[in-house]
Amino acid sequence: MAFTQADIDTLERAIAKGVRVVQFADRKVEYGSFKELQAARDAIKAELTKQAHPGRAKQVLFYHAGKGIE
Repeated sequence: MAFTQADIDTLERAIAKGVRVVQFADRKVEYGSFKELQAARDAIKAELTKQAHPGRAKQVLFYHAGKGIE
């Protein structure tokens, strides 16, 4: 599932209000505890950060340790 900033905003509003039931576009989710709610928010934030900053491609360097004499 693709997450959006709106999902994070929804979870943060629920945390601020002290509510464990959250309504996303077409589904309702009830979290067992506030720790689960916060963990879901943190996981979505991490996923969005990963999507926004995919990181660098791996770089492979080869070194030649010759004497420099031809």
